[in-house]
Amino acid sequence: MVRHVRAAVVPLALVGMLTLAGAVLGRIFADDLLFRLAAGAAAGSVGVGVAARRLPSWTVAPLSATLLGGYLALALHLAAGESGLTVEVARDALTNGIPRLLTAMIPVEAAPDTVVIAVAAIWIAGLAATEAAVRGGRVLLGCLPPAAVYGGAVYVVGPNAPAATWLTFAFAGLAGAALAVASGAPGAGTHTAVRVRALGGAAASLLILAAVIAAAGPWVSDRVTATPVDPRRYVQPPRVDSLDESPLNRISGWALDPSQPLLEFQPGAAPAAPAPEAAVRAVRLRLAVLSDYDGVTWKVGGLYRNAGRVLPSPETPAGAEVTETQQRITITGLTGRLLPAVPTPTRITGARVAYDAVSGTLICPEPLSEGLRYTAVSQVQKPDLNRLPVAEAPSGDAMVRYLTVGPGAPPQVQKLADHLAEGNGAAYDRAVAIERFLAEHYRHVADSPSGHAYPNIGHFLFGRRDLGGQRGTSEQFAAAFAVLARLTSLPSRVVVGFAAPAAGGPVTAGDALAWPEVYFDGLGWIAFDPMPKSDEVRPVEEDFTPPTPSPPPSPSDTPPPTGSEPVAPPSALAVPPSQGGPPTVLIASGTSGGLVLLLAGAAFTVAGLRGSQRRRRLTTGDPGQRIAGAWLEFTDALRLAGRPVPAHLSATEAAGHAAVLPRPVQRTGLLRRAVPPSPDDPAVPSPGAVSLAPAEGDPLPGLDALVEAINTAGFAPEAADAGQADRAGAQVVAFADALRGRRSWWRRIWWSARPGPLRWNRS
Repeated sequence: MVRHVRAAVVPLALVGMLTLAGAVLGRIFADDLLFRLAAGAAAGSVGVGVAARRLPSWTVAPLSATLLGGYLALALHLAAGESGLTVEVARDALTNGIPRLLTAMIPVEAAPDTVVIAVAAIWIAGLAATEAAVRGGRVLLGCLPPAAVYGGAVYVVGPNAPAATWLTFAFAGLAGAALAVASGAPGAGTHTAVRVRALGGAAASLLILAAVIAAAGPWVSDRVTATPVDPRRYVQPPRVDSLDESPLNRISGWALDPSQPLLEFQPGAAPAAPAPEAAVRAVRLRLAVLSDYDGVTWKVGGLYRNAGRVLPSPETPAGAEVTETQQRITITGLTGRLLPAVPTPTRITGARVAYDAVSGTLICPEPLSEGLRYTAVSQVQKPDLNRLPVAEAPSGDAMVRYLTVGPGAPPQVQKLADHLAEGNGAAYDRAVAIERFLAEHYRHVADSPSGHAYPNIGHFLFGRRDLGGQRGTSEQFAAAFAVLARLTSLPSRVVVGFAAPAAGGPVTAGDALAWPEVYFDGLGWIAFDPMPKSDEVRPVEEDFTPPTPSPPPSPSDTPPPTGSEPVAPPSALAVPPSQGGPPTVLIASGTSGGLVLLLAGAAFTVAGLRGSQRRRRLTTGDPGQRIAGAWLEFTDALRLAGRPVPAHLSATEAAGHAAVLPRPVQRTGLLRRAVPPSPDDPAVPSPGAVSLAPAEGDPLPGLDALVEAINTAGFAPEAADAGQADRAGAQVVAFADALRGRRSWWRRIWWSARPGPLRWNRS
């Protein structure tokens, strides 16, 4: 009886180890189908090996391979689900199983091409393990195939699931149980010499195992907390052509044929009796998110992974209201491979898709065909927009791609961005300034030519109206907004999509549009609408061209007074006080004077607190603290100037960021001109000219001492001394004063009285 129990322990341990390998891999799947198929393959392969252990060894492999074929057919049928299993599907799964598994979106849907390799590997490992451990009696050798499959499962999962600690302990326990049973006490008839050899072999094995642990232990302990390598980076994901990589180019083409049918949109739960205005409202369908700009083209830049029905859930900002909506979409004329959906989709049925989790863009592996019908379930997020005025625009490594513009940005565009940022220290204020500027000065024309490279944007912003400038489609409005936003340190991107009727219905080419989005801390991506709100727009020249001043009238031009227009003597302008109290004018002036005194007192209070803050930062603490205080003064000055320092810049890069600030200007409308102008200066525009070219003049004070002090305090804090802190503080004070002096008189007053710096860096 004991012998039979021991004989059963090894096969059961092998089944358990192979099943645990399936459990490890199943953690990245959307359901438990793979785990159930892996457990069946483990039990089937080991069971066949045990049942055939008394047959000739050459018969076992053909028998097991035949049964493997039948089990794979069953597994593929179960994974195919409602779509059904065909010969083409089975052939495709067997041919492309490995790349499909390694390019699938996490969580992976159990499909024929994502389960076939795992099931086959577990069956083959079970056959090899049974032959070695049961038929050959070499249990240690028999444990190697399950260990290889388990290690492969851990590698495929990579960093996409938590560490499989308890599963690994269970695997080691099963392997130890199998080895313990195999090396159990010898029978009664065993010779003493055999026992001695067995004990000696066991002792030698233990010594070797201890040596291996001692040698590999430190390396293993270092790797415990390391992030595992994701094998998906070695496999090329699906690629898209230029039409789908930059669909922004299609906006103008669609606008030329607005009646062209593209798709049918039907909401999942339409209202029973919609109000008349409900049919007017539109639902935005997102076709693609364009995150990368090189100065020529806005591109998706997506990393698409084959996805199943379940897509990753998007991150939800704190305090956001999330609603789930369902829509049914039928393709009627849309070409390419991009699939539109209400942002952000979390489940797709009816179509096979690949998905870029960063942007939320969907593509179809095959070109779209008329009649394709699919259903999408989306999570619609409504952030708390009341937090927008105080929300910050983030920077850092995660935002680099959304702040990068291609080389060679036109000076006029940079100048316009600097102007729109001036006086708008808050991120939301800068975004609204750009939105309003575009909406008020430019015209939407459907037949405008396509293009959003730097020359196209320059022509759209500054070109002459009689030559087609200052007009465009939503392509130019969205692209110009996003470029100006990035030049003012706002993370931005462009979205291409459609305005579908909320009650459902056809979506035509005329419904295509593009819009910009800006990212705010704690709120996520917020859409803006820079399109004009009416047909009446103000010419750009009104804001960029100073009005020609009329000469003051000469005494000879002043008409003499006539008898019908008597001139009152100066004394008639005074209002005599009434006997009942102070005159009305005196009361009004007293009230206004009190308000002015109150505001002046508040301004002086803030200015005093700001002065105390500067002295505390630059004179209190050790040299490292004073250098840090000088850096805060520097960043506050740039923020007050409307050009905040992105957090991802180094000290040297931040100094270069500050060096492009313009010199003193005199402003009329939006024109910025060097002061004082010289008639011989070719940079002075003639009347009627539009000029945003960067002016030249006295540069701002240098920041080399500040940069050197920051680098010293950051990389060699013990080397920072009081002299460095004094030089850095003096440079920052000179820089901030020079920057303040470049502003108009009322902006200089607001610079000193603005309370923002008192709370910007409280932490």
